[in-house]
Amino acid sequence: MLNHSLWIEGPSRSGKTQRLVEQFCIWVNDRDDNKQIFYTSKSTKKNNPNIPKSFYLQKELGVLVLAANGDNRRELGDKIVTATWGKYPVKAKTPLGFFQDEVILFWPVLIESLQLKAQFPVRLRPETEQELATKLWHSRLSEEMLRNIGMNESRLVRRILDLMQLAALSGTPCENIPDILTRVISQQDNFTKLEPEFIGSLLLDWLNWCLDKGFLTYGIITELYGQHLLSNHNYLSRLKKRYQAVLADDVQDYPALMRRLFELIIDDGMGAFSYNPDGIVRLGLGADPNYISGLAELCRREILTQPPISSLSDLLLNSMTQLITEPMTLLSLPLSVQSIQTTSRASLLQETVETIVKSIKSGIVQPKEIAIIAPGLDAIARYSLIEKFHQAGIAVNSLQDQRPLISSPLIRALLTLLTLVYPGLGRLVDRDAIASMLVVLSRKPNNDEFIDPVRAGLIADYCFEPHPDNPNLLSVDTFERWDRLGYAATTAYGKILKWLEQQRSNYEKRLIPTPVSFLYNAIEYFISDTGYSNYEQLAILRQLLETAQHYWEIDTRLNQYYSTQKSSQEQVTEVIEKQDKTTTIAEFILLLRQGTITASPYPIRPIGPLANAVTLATIFQYRSLRHAHPWHFWLDAGSPLWTKGGAATLFGSMFFLQDRLGQPWTAEDEKLAEDQRLQRIIADLLSRVSDKIYLCHSELAVNGQEQLGSLLSLVNACVGVESQELGVGS
Repeated sequence: MLNHSLWIEGPSRSGKTQRLVEQFCIWVNDRDDNKQIFYTSKSTKKNNPNIPKSFYLQKELGVLVLAANGDNRRELGDKIVTATWGKYPVKAKTPLGFFQDEVILFWPVLIESLQLKAQFPVRLRPETEQELATKLWHSRLSEEMLRNIGMNESRLVRRILDLMQLAALSGTPCENIPDILTRVISQQDNFTKLEPEFIGSLLLDWLNWCLDKGFLTYGIITELYGQHLLSNHNYLSRLKKRYQAVLADDVQDYPALMRRLFELIIDDGMGAFSYNPDGIVRLGLGADPNYISGLAELCRREILTQPPISSLSDLLLNSMTQLITEPMTLLSLPLSVQSIQTTSRASLLQETVETIVKSIKSGIVQPKEIAIIAPGLDAIARYSLIEKFHQAGIAVNSLQDQRPLISSPLIRALLTLLTLVYPGLGRLVDRDAIASMLVVLSRKPNNDEFIDPVRAGLIADYCFEPHPDNPNLLSVDTFERWDRLGYAATTAYGKILKWLEQQRSNYEKRLIPTPVSFLYNAIEYFISDTGYSNYEQLAILRQLLETAQHYWEIDTRLNQYYSTQKSSQEQVTEVIEKQDKTTTIAEFILLLRQGTITASPYPIRPIGPLANAVTLATIFQYRSLRHAHPWHFWLDAGSPLWTKGGAATLFGSMFFLQDRLGQPWTAEDEKLAEDQRLQRIIADLLSRVSDKIYLCHSELAVNGQEQLGSLLSLVNACVGVESQELGVGS
């Protein structure tokens, strides 16, 4: 085992992934060069010394390919397929994706071992998980309790559910969570005012409730895999037959549970792993890089020390690190690092855009060669930057821009249609929603029959009839001066009325199976032949239909469950059935209005104008996707957020790290973690930039507070843009 598995370690962009692909080719090329290898015990070719002889005797080469996240998974799979000329297509997976596939595949094994009901499992999305958990725990989370801990119910439920997932990823059984919390309890956080045993009982109730109904969440999936499948002899024997090798990229972002899986596979087979000490991104989201790095002791190690020749890492890493750790150091940075400094953040955004536009217009750099990276991007800043670039005719690729579905006028229009067809939803619609719906749904390309905002407002004022149960749109002649609407608006409004009447008739005749079918019909009638058929709108519509389908799938499962519980009672009447449906639709609309369900309007790989666009991303997004650009603009360089984990750090994540399992997290630990996080970020980003860095700093943050973050010493040590234009050297 020591000679057959490979551990590849090195900084960012040092060739680790390429080396993994080469290792895969070594495994499969020997089979390709000699057709009898891997199929018979005869071989006319000398075996590779790095592969055990028994490995060639397998009937087929089962390789488990893993990547840290979905985007990298697709990239790795494409690279392997390209390198092998498509002869050995692989299906790369993420750790959570692998857990999910295995739990569903071996669900019968879990049914038998846990004595579960024989029903096919249904996975809950995070937003549905939180909604159902809130309903289950609502009676136990009193108002007084929420006041004492200073949290609203939604945030508290999410934090408790996150504890379950963090524990499962670390390999800690759910029932042991109270013991961990008891050991790490601290009065510094109001959350710990909750009794650990109370939290544990909530999670066990949730776990049992979900398993009873066949519901799976990421936390429950990981719990089932780590605590039940990985200890099941039947599963382990099949696992070793299915996979004789494992190839995993960026294992520094994998949870501790993956090490147990890797050790099982390489015990009789082989493995190849890449590890980047500067590329740790998911620490705080379940990753345990220190524990995973222990795998290196079971492998033959290759250290790739050479950073990318085209990066600024060699030139700047030592000096930047010294300036950050010793701010009083009298050092100056070379001209490859410049600063943009203003008083207000609004001015900073404006000057940053002007600098970029000027460089692009002069032909010095292409938009696709520029990345704007910030520790955090609020919606206003993101919108402001995108608009300013669009005004200059420059496209912007906003990485993983998850926009709430409800922010789309198209989605709001479709939800308004629901309230006009299904009874009992009148309190969820008003005149403004009606006017917006009429404008959105009447617009079609090359069609003069549409309703403009002014006429839509008149129709909503005079033809909309509010009602708590049956809101209605009246005929246009209800408006005494309907002639003011004109032929185009009147015709378009008439078509919408006719369609609504048809849908109400279909509903009464039970010809609409589910609200999902209704939404699909509405999209087909109003949108399929309109100008909405661009990538952004299609992504939003797809997400709406997927969310609706999931929501009603869960509702159907719950109804089936409760109907069996009431089998001895009288059959549910039609009136109650309709009321239940109305309640479900109302909850679905309110869930969307909360903004928790989002869609990414951009393609995975930039196409069209986005192929030559300025990249806009947070630090977490940029590092997660392993991007690199010639020019970097580090926005808000003076912000203290550069050292903070922010949304990429879940509460309690440090309690479940294997090298400090159950140990309290002190202020000294937090300070050390922040320093290490900043050093990793700097080293990682420097490996991903080749020509120039602009440190963009405003003295005042959005809230008016002075910014004195850890990178301020770097800003003071480099040449400002204005100084360079005046010929002032550093």
